[in-house]
Amino acid sequence: MTERIKMNFKKSEKLYKKGLKNLVGAVNSPVRAFASVGGNPLFIKKAKGSKIIDVDGNEYVDFVLSYGPMILGHRHKKVQKAVTKALKNGYSFGASTENEIKLAKIVCDAFPGMDKVRFVNSGTEAVLSGIRLARAFTGKDKIIKFSGCYHGHQDALLVAAGSGLATLSLPGSKGVPEGAVKNTLIANYNDIESVKAHFDKHNDIAGVIIEPVGGNMGVVVPQNDFLKELKELAHKNGAVLIADEVMTGFRSKFGGAQELLGVEADITCLGKVIGGGFPVGAYGARNEIMENVAPLGGMYQAGTLSGNPIAMAGGISTLTELKKQNPYEQFEETASILEVILLEKAKKHGVDLVVNRFGSMINPFFTKEAVNNFADAQKSDTEKFAVFFWEMIKNGVFLPPSQFEAWFLSSALTEKDIEKTSKAIGKAMEAVAKM
Repeated sequence: MTERIKMNFKKSEKLYKKGLKNLVGAVNSPVRAFASVGGNPLFIKKAKGSKIIDVDGNEYVDFVLSYGPMILGHRHKKVQKAVTKALKNGYSFGASTENEIKLAKIVCDAFPGMDKVRFVNSGTEAVLSGIRLARAFTGKDKIIKFSGCYHGHQDALLVAAGSGLATLSLPGSKGVPEGAVKNTLIANYNDIESVKAHFDKHNDIAGVIIEPVGGNMGVVVPQNDFLKELKELAHKNGAVLIADEVMTGFRSKFGGAQELLGVEADITCLGKVIGGGFPVGAYGARNEIMENVAPLGGMYQAGTLSGNPIAMAGGISTLTELKKQNPYEQFEETASILEVILLEKAKKHGVDLVVNRFGSMINPFFTKEAVNNFADAQKSDTEKFAVFFWEMIKNGVFLPPSQFEAWFLSSALTEKDIEKTSKAIGKAMEAVAKM
């Protein structure tokens, strides 16, 4: 068997200890702390194409891709050129620019039923605003969300399910008062009856928010006509359907996963890809709904950095190149190859594994049962994933440090990258089998 790639992580360890003094846990987002896989976090120095390189000089095939936005790979030459050109004109104006109009047209043209869009600075901000818009449009207060779907760290959505399907939720984070989540209801993904139970009990539900394909409990795909039934049920009760496509937007087609799944949301929230790696979010809908937003309507939302010229340049160049490349058949083929590799290597070493995928997102679960919701995902063996994760790292493949995060594909991936990943998977499954 080929020798494992020799790596050391001394500089990352040193930076981690140094960072503990002035950063919370030495990180600026919890998943980066590697808490669920153990060990110290890696510190990254640079990236190019399909590769990412840490401060110790270790090179990895990157399946994190900044959790999705680097769909063309890192530092694509056309994106780099567009951003460099924009930088020469200034960084931020607090005023309107032509590129905001250009990017808005690209986004609206890609989503049927989206007449207008409002740019913000993050997916969290997009969802927060989308929910406020749903309430403004319907005149109602309550929101239904699904267990296992993450929609940013706003108070109203940082919740865990209560004791029953039709109960109000309880705060899922310290610092979130019960009053902040009193209008949030929890349902089970792929379980339309759990949604009906809420509508049967409450007549003041403004909207239902869902990731069309779950990406924060691993990749979980809607079954049968779940999304269609969800929209019908919402409309029947005077509520709107909100699609959180912060992760899935432009990752399965040029537009939204909702269209591939046969449903058109009333309000769509976006982020990640539409900024090409820069902080961007957006929410959009048909005119009837968007005209409730200030300055046209009474729903207030603002942001000094919204429509930032550098982010707009990154987004326009990324989406323009993405449309030109149209890599979606390639993504499907690559994801299929990875699925086969994962399952075959797992079977060879007697490891229970289920693989879920959709478009350019894929996720292996260390379990023998199908994963169709968060409860199913939680049955996965996270200790096995931790061993798998570190073996993949030590063999030159960079993965999200959590069983419940999707892997992302970029159009920069090469056959050599897949060969390297296949070898790494084989070694990682062998290590898991020895536990």
